[in-house]
Amino acid sequence: MINEFDKLLELLEQFRDERDWAQFHDSKNLALALSIEVAELNELFLWKKDLQSETVDREKLKEELADVFAYAIMLAGKHDLNIGEIIRDKIEKNRKKYPTDKAKGSAKKYDEL
Repeated sequence: MINEFDKLLELLEQFRDERDWAQFHDSKNLALALSIEVAELNELFLWKKDLQSETVDREKLKEELADVFAYAIMLAGKHDLNIGEIIRDKIEKNRKKYPTDKAKGSAKKYDEL
């Protein structure tokens, strides 16, 4: 059964392949591109007060998030990782590291709880 992430990966790879960009999409470059796009996302919030950060330009936010998700999906696809599965696995690991009775309402790291 094909899921939404698989469909998005297919669209991204089609776009990439139409431009002969696969040659540039090794793991290192995909990870670097992802990091750069996250920095561009962070730039939307730079120097803003708390309340201002909640009202950033919605269109710019959408564009930067799309870039971040696109590179993350492509990197996962390159390594045949199922995005839904790896997220569920990470949630389960975090559930054990941050039990509700200790972590609720706290911003402390798991080793400080």
